[in-house]
Amino acid sequence: MTEQHKIELELLALRVREHIIRMSTDGGCFIGASLSCTDLLVYLYTEVLNISPSLLKDQDRDYLLLSKGHDVPALYGTLAELGFIEKERLLNHLKTIDSIYWHPNRNIPGVEFHSGSLGHLLSVGIGIALDMKMRSGKNRVFVILGDGELNEGSIWEGLLVAAAYQLDNLVIIVDRNEFQANIRTEELIPLESIDKKFKAFGCFVKRIHGHDFEQMEQTFSQLPFNMGQPSVVIADTVRGRGLPSIEHRADRWFVNFTHEEVEMLLDELHGEKESTLTSETIMVR
Repeated sequence: MTEQHKIELELLALRVREHIIRMSTDGGCFIGASLSCTDLLVYLYTEVLNISPSLLKDQDRDYLLLSKGHDVPALYGTLAELGFIEKERLLNHLKTIDSIYWHPNRNIPGVEFHSGSLGHLLSVGIGIALDMKMRSGKNRVFVILGDGELNEGSIWEGLLVAAAYQLDNLVIIVDRNEFQANIRTEELIPLESIDKKFKAFGCFVKRIHGHDFEQMEQTFSQLPFNMGQPSVVIADTVRGRGLPSIEHRADRWFVNFTHEEVEMLLDELHGEKESTLTSETIMVR
C-alpha cells in the first residue's frame, strides 16, 4: 500500500467519523462502537467488496451484513461518502420522514438486511453463502459481529453449519473493542481466547489491528484463508476511536450530545481541542 493511498483511506475514515459524531445529537446514537468499526467498513467497501451503487441488484455482488446493527452510523457514513445515498439524507437521522435510525433498514440503499437483535445475521449470512455455493457463484458474504455478540448461542450454532457445509465464501469479522454495552467483555463473560474458540468450530482465523489499513490489506488479500473453511478476522479495535475523551470508556455507549458538544467533538477529532474534552464536561443523556 502506498503512503498516498493510506492517507486517502485515513481521510475517508475521518469524514465517516464526522458523520457519526453529527448523528450523536437530537436523539443520539451508539457512538463508541460505531467509531471502533469505521476503519474496517471503509477498507472493506473501498478495497475488498465487489459492490457499488450500480451493483446493488446484481446477484453476483458481494454482501456485507452488519450484525452489530447499533453501529449503523458508521455504515450510513460510509454509504454516504461512497455515493450509495445522498449525504444530505444523514440529516434525517431519527426523523419520521426517513428510515435512517438506530439500526440498519433495507429501505436504505446498500443495506442488505435489517438488524437489531444481536446474534441473528450470521445465520442469515450463512444462508446466503450456502445459496451462492449451490449456484456455483463466486461472490462472498461478509458478516461483522460485535465481540459481546459472541455471547449469543446462535453464533456458535451457525458456525457448526458453516463448517459442515465448508462455506469458504463466508468471511466473519469480529470488532473486538472489548466492550459489551456499558461493561468490559472480560468482566462480564470472558471471551478469550477467541481465536481458539473459532478454530474449534472449524474456522480459519487471523487476528489483526483493526485500525491498520496495511494489516487489513495483507489479511483480506489472502481470502479465503483456507479452502473449505469459513474465514474469521478478529480485529482488535478501540471503542470511541478518534476521540481521546471517550476512548475505552464504558459510559460512552449510547450518547445524546448537545449541538455545542458535537462541535467540540468535531474539533477534538481534528486535534484542535483535545485538552478541553478530557474532563467530565461532556454529559451522557
